Amino acid sequence: MSGTLYGLGVGPGDPELLTLKAVRILQESTVIAYPAPEVGDSLARSIAAPHIPRGRIEIIVRTPLIPDTFPAYDVYDRYAEEIAGHLEQGRDVAVLCEGDPFLYGSFMYLFERLSARFEAQVVPGVSSLGACAAAAARPLVSRNQVLSVIPAPLPEEELEARLRAADAAALVKVGRHLPKVRGVLARLGLEAAADYVEHASMADQKVMALSDKDETPAPYFSMILVRAAEGAPS
Repeated sequence: MSGTLYGLGVGPGDPELLTLKAVRILQESTVIAYPAPEVGDSLARSIAAPHIPRGRIEIIVRTPLIPDTFPAYDVYDRYAEEIAGHLEQGRDVAVLCEGDPFLYGSFMYLFERLSARFEAQVVPGVSSLGACAAAAARPLVSRNQVLSVIPAPLPEEELEARLRAADAAALVKVGRHLPKVRGVLARLGLEAAADYVEHASMADQKVMALSDKDETPAPYFSMILVRAAEGAPS
């Protein structure tokens, strides 16, 4: 009998934000896989570390994070086959994913390659959207407002068009794109209403008005939240 593939959302950074279900599956799975950069430690594993029992088989899914080459499909092909080998031997495999597996999560690339061959279950996690809103102490949306999740790497013209049309927006993957995003928000008169959050729920979390953010580079795990004033009741 084949094992089960689990995609476990481990949340935004605080180990206490793992769900009870994710912790249970971690403790029951024989094999644990997790993404990591080509050099360095895995953030997903560091988040889940307090809940990982000793003696588990671990697979480090090392992938290049170069914007023009991600996702590296050949890398996911190779690791999918390694994971498949364990599943075929009846071992359950838990794949860790920062935040939620299906919200910009790397697990989706393994899911695409394995879910037709093996039983696969996805365990949702606390996403960066909820974590950043909680850290900033501001609602993402209210009443009938529509939330737009906008990747900061988009071209400047598209960013501006999408922000013009948005009731509320979460600008994700800010990183090196911070100057571009600030310029767009300033042109639209939105910078004063925007909040900046980096490393939400982690020990080095920072929260401030975007206008107070200095010119030092933003980390990849940073987000800008902006929302128009709520319309009058109809």
